[in-house]
Amino acid sequence: MKIRNPRLTERRIGSTFTTMIEQDFDQLLRSYRQAVDAWIEAIRAEESLATEDHSMVQMEKWDDAGFKLHDAELTAKKARDAYKNSLRKKNYGF
Repeated sequence: MKIRNPRLTERRIGSTFTTMIEQDFDQLLRSYRQAVDAWIEAIRAEESLATEDHSMVQMEKWDDAGFKLHDAELTAKKARDAYKNSLRKKNYGF
């Protein structure tokens, strides 16, 4: 009785490419564009709060807009990375 190697998956020689339907790429691209649009809106919102009003309340609103801007930037970059990684898998197999 021969004991098999207890691997979870068998190794295959050669490359395997993951295929995705075209709609997945379209959805990833749409998500990326929406995230970039939200980022641009956050930039404009923060910019609009930079006014001649030097009060503490106005400064706190401006700071809050800056935090929202930061979050929108991270969301856009994550959406971009998801789209790019999917394209890499499709085109290069990794």
